[in-house]
Amino acid sequence: MVKLLFSLTLIISGLSSGYLLQQLCRRDVVSLPLDIISLRKILQKIGLLIFMPISFLGAVWVVSFSDLRVVWLPVVGIVALLLGGLLGLIFAHILRVSREQRGVMYCCGSFTNIGAIGGLVCFMFLGEEGFALVALYKMFEEMSYYTIGFPIARYYGGSETIQATLSQRFLSVLKDPFVATAFSAFTIGVTLNLAGVVRPYFFEVITAFSVPIGTFVLIFSIGLGMRFSSVGKHLGKCGAVAGTKFVIIPVIACSLALLLNLHEVAGGLPFQVVLILSSMPVAFNALVAASIFDLDLELANSLWLVTTGLLIIVLPWLYFLVNGYQNMIAVF
Repeated sequence: MVKLLFSLTLIISGLSSGYLLQQLCRRDVVSLPLDIISLRKILQKIGLLIFMPISFLGAVWVVSFSDLRVVWLPVVGIVALLLGGLLGLIFAHILRVSREQRGVMYCCGSFTNIGAIGGLVCFMFLGEEGFALVALYKMFEEMSYYTIGFPIARYYGGSETIQATLSQRFLSVLKDPFVATAFSAFTIGVTLNLAGVVRPYFFEVITAFSVPIGTFVLIFSIGLGMRFSSVGKHLGKCGAVAGTKFVIIPVIACSLALLLNLHEVAGGLPFQVVLILSSMPVAFNALVAASIFDLDLELANSLWLVTTGLLIIVLPWLYFLVNGYQNMIAVF
């Protein structure tokens, strides 16, 4: 229960403190040496280029790869992301939304907060071993966003920018500093692991601090950009995306994990990781896509805000399921 409360407190305090600073700056109560947008970008770089790579490297260094069935994790991860986007488009068609809103529904259905919030929850609920498997689950995440999600967003936004080929988009993903840093950390950790190099004890301490600190920095940066306006106008669409994120995708992802026998690996740890990561809210990248390609940014903000807020209900439910893991397997 302490782990659950800590996770909720960290998420809520990060979002609320970031939003509070944003409002104080807007009202000229607080004056910063740089604007909010620049501060948000700096904090995101600190979290994604420093804290998270170090955390993943240290965790992957000691994770067990004795059972090769864990290689199915990235397959489950990419299926969950792409299926979420497809369901977003299906609900968009059912609700008869505008073209710009269809692009938002795809992005918000697909783009998922696996790293910051999902990584924290796995670390707190499952320990360092569970956190290490996050890197495997999200292996194709950025690639799916940049090579599939963003082009779809561009299509629905009617952008007139030059259409890049698939190979060009693939190369642009590899050149992205955030992707390159995460991939390098994962590769180094796996190499040290397979080479049998013993990880120094201080790395465990580093991971214990860097995961929550890095998560707080990223969530604080998200709070700096939060908007509460017009959520009430999009309740039907929010309900559809929330149902996709927290019900349909977790059921399908966990069923696939069962078919791949991930519940039999390491005491069911990979299955529990799938359960948690497939139940995460809309990622902030969905707002980025909506902004870049002239989609309905108001809707994107509402979907992100509602699904993130629902973590107050979702996290206790996940905590209950993780701790009653054997009973849940029996139900499936």
